[in-house]
Amino acid sequence: MKEEKQILDNRIISGVIWQQLLLYFFPLLFGTFFQQLYNTVDAVIVGRFVSKQALAAVGGSSATLVNLYVGFFVGVASGATVIIAQFYGAGRKEEVSRSVHTAIAMALAGGALFMLVGFLTAPWAVTMMKTPADTVAGSVLYLRIYFCGMIPNLVYNVGAGILRAVGDSKRPLYVLMISCFANIILDMFFVLQMHMGIAGVAVATILCQLISALLVIWILMRSEDSYRLVLRKICIDTDMLGRIIHIGLPSGIQSMMYTISNLLIQASINGFQTDAVSAWAAYGKIDSIYWMIISSLGISITTFVGQNYGAGQYARVRKSVRQCFGISVLLTVSLSTLLMLYGQYLYVLFTTDSSVMRIGTEMMHYLVPFYITYIGIEMFSGALRGMGDSVIPMALTIGGVCVLRVIWIMTAVPVNHQITTVIASYPITWSITSVLFFGYYEWFVHKRRIA
Repeated sequence: MKEEKQILDNRIISGVIWQQLLLYFFPLLFGTFFQQLYNTVDAVIVGRFVSKQALAAVGGSSATLVNLYVGFFVGVASGATVIIAQFYGAGRKEEVSRSVHTAIAMALAGGALFMLVGFLTAPWAVTMMKTPADTVAGSVLYLRIYFCGMIPNLVYNVGAGILRAVGDSKRPLYVLMISCFANIILDMFFVLQMHMGIAGVAVATILCQLISALLVIWILMRSEDSYRLVLRKICIDTDMLGRIIHIGLPSGIQSMMYTISNLLIQASINGFQTDAVSAWAAYGKIDSIYWMIISSLGISITTFVGQNYGAGQYARVRKSVRQCFGISVLLTVSLSTLLMLYGQYLYVLFTTDSSVMRIGTEMMHYLVPFYITYIGIEMFSGALRGMGDSVIPMALTIGGVCVLRVIWIMTAVPVNHQITTVIASYPITWSITSVLFFGYYEWFVHKRRIA
């Protein structure tokens, strides 16, 4: 009876789709905003109060390497989000509980492993990326301190994923707001008062990650629903682990290949000058405005599709994809227009160096008009993951984005060694891969008879 009430009360599988999408999306978006603000504050503090070399160290090679490790694990852990969403949508209480405890155990083990590997390989990785000599020491220092906080980092990400899987996008927002404001205070304390420079922003970051992890664990432990966390029950359920890995590993590999291709791009950017590296680092923070929007929509559609697919609501699956796609187009066009008109003024947040600002503005005006070509990748891959298909989306992403991007960097850039040649790899691969995803999605839903 309780499970039946849970299903009836679940607006994701019964409410007006576009309304519920927006109600779920906006807290998620604001949460992602605070996550990006969390990271951006580090760049602002070191860029304005330390040096442009410090900005390049925090926002350049080190940021890309962090994304490699964290992105891979979060991709794998997305398998837990999918199966929890499906079980929760179907009202399968016991399976939800087993999935939750397995996911947290996986986060603890994965965090310990990545902490060790990241700490030991940081100098080698920074060197391999052809990081400018004047930023190598700062990049290694930042990475080694950052990796010491990998356990709470991954615990938070998994815990927030659990909450979002059951339709709760508000409380992860509250957690991020708290940790973000704490990060701002700690950044200013360690950098401006203690004069710790790059080490200061790194220490502030891992302390705030610890706060986030403790808060999300506390929320899960206080829940009275099927996803309640009981500390003594945290263990690996081999059946659930297998399910999680089956869905999540392709997503993790997909995320890792994205980042590896971005590492090659970062290495190519590093081959220019410190001004270009700093400009790219600053643009990356501005660019994140779009990625927080589109990734939030991607998480939204994965959750909506996962719960409705688990509940057998196939008509709502197709409708939610179409409506989420329309929302994505509207938001993408609006943001692209604003950034083209006024985006250059955002660079003053990160630097006062005129050369860095000029190069960064050129990068922005080149890439922003092509944001719309990425929508198909995020929407269709998210929908397919929600239905439990992650292998083919992984293959399409690796082939259409990563492999093509590597080929472009290895062939076109040596012929025309310009920054614009390097970053042209983005719109080219986005466009091709979006078309491939659309074709496969239509074939998939037709084959599964998802009306």
